[in-house]
Amino acid sequence: MSTSQTYDDRQAMLSSAKAMLDASPNLVFVDAFFADLNGVLRGKRLPARDALKLFKSGLRLPRSLVGVDVWGEDVIGNGLVMETGDSDGICHPVGEGLIPTPWTGDSTAQVMLMMGDTDGSPFLADPRQMLIEMKDRCAAADMFPVAAMELEFYLLARDTDDQGRPLTANMGATGRRVSDAKLYAMNELDAFSDFFSDLYAACDQQGVSLGAAIVEGGAGQFEVNLLHQDDPVRAADQAILFRRAVKGVADKHGLLSTFMAKPFGDLGGNGLHVHMSMLNGEGDNIFDDGTEKGSAKLLNAIAGLIDASPEAMIFLAPHLNSMRRFQDESHAPTRLTWGYENRTVAIRVPNDSGKNRRFEYRIAGADANPYLVLAALLAGVLDGVSNNKTAPASTTGNGYLTDAPRIPTSWRDALDCFAGGKILSPAFGPLFTQVFCALKQQEMRVANSRVTDFEYDSYLQAF
Repeated sequence: MSTSQTYDDRQAMLSSAKAMLDASPNLVFVDAFFADLNGVLRGKRLPARDALKLFKSGLRLPRSLVGVDVWGEDVIGNGLVMETGDSDGICHPVGEGLIPTPWTGDSTAQVMLMMGDTDGSPFLADPRQMLIEMKDRCAAADMFPVAAMELEFYLLARDTDDQGRPLTANMGATGRRVSDAKLYAMNELDAFSDFFSDLYAACDQQGVSLGAAIVEGGAGQFEVNLLHQDDPVRAADQAILFRRAVKGVADKHGLLSTFMAKPFGDLGGNGLHVHMSMLNGEGDNIFDDGTEKGSAKLLNAIAGLIDASPEAMIFLAPHLNSMRRFQDESHAPTRLTWGYENRTVAIRVPNDSGKNRRFEYRIAGADANPYLVLAALLAGVLDGVSNNKTAPASTTGNGYLTDAPRIPTSWRDALDCFAGGKILSPAFGPLFTQVFCALKQQEMRVANSRVTDFEYDSYLQAF
């Protein structure tokens, strides 16, 4: 469904919701939610009998809810709370409309929302609205992105150790705890086959298109590929729904799932890799010119992405824990590099051609907000192509050993780089910049006030 909805779109969504409600006599609740700036889902659980009101008049929620911190606390400095009397916006259904939540049985359904201003105009502090804005700017330049995401996550036990730290899951008939990484091992997938069967079935019922699942490099870590979408907003919607489905299905199976960037210090982190090609209005892939190297516009786009990446780090690695992924030889890139068929670089160009000519952007963590990741990438691509930027030389061999600039890995520096940047902050606008920066500044103040277990272990009795 189009993300810029017409009257006919809304009527079709309403008709579909009516049909689903009529066919679901056991439906009790409808969860209505949007993704805030951190990608955390915020909203309400409504009686199913009130669900159609969402499709007729929307749902009023405080605009400040878009910019609460990761703990759900108001951010007073964002200009949306006291200065406005904490005024409401109007949230309307988007995406697929009313869809099932199969892990709950047949008692609950869900609908995704997007925040707008009460006069019907876009509220550009909403991350989904920002992605639509970037998509529209690309369209004005005759560029139409096709995108897909690969998301990594851990399946964990519901219990924890005596200090509250996560434990890997028990698996299979033996019930042994997963203790080591078995990259691409089929028997590890077999051990969690019931989980994956339910996950794929749940996503299919929600219109979330999944590709392959693999065992990743951490103990109990997996990756699932989401299929390419010719609308980047739909690609981000599907990533949001997929993360919720993984958590719901895991809970049903007595497991805990996490997309936390680095849940274990000595195991692989969770990444979010983005594959993107770019079509023109005639449907031709502008990154392909029939050669093995790809078109000049592909290299322009890569140049723009490399220039924009330092400013984008606060979206790609938005939390204190996020920065822990970036370790040499870790399969998370540490330098601003690119190369052909090279997984040690930040931007990989796979050996595909024609319609499939694309780049794979490998910096983002699985804890990132998919809308903001894609919005930042589109802004970078647009900057590179519009300004005919020149990419640095491609990297062959070990990308960790090059002398290319390092990816910024300080949380504070990442925020400062965005706030003072010349690409993303101007593209995203003053409202978004104010709300997002105030949010991250508050989270940093809270994090800096906490004393960690490591500090107690190291220093409490040493001095």
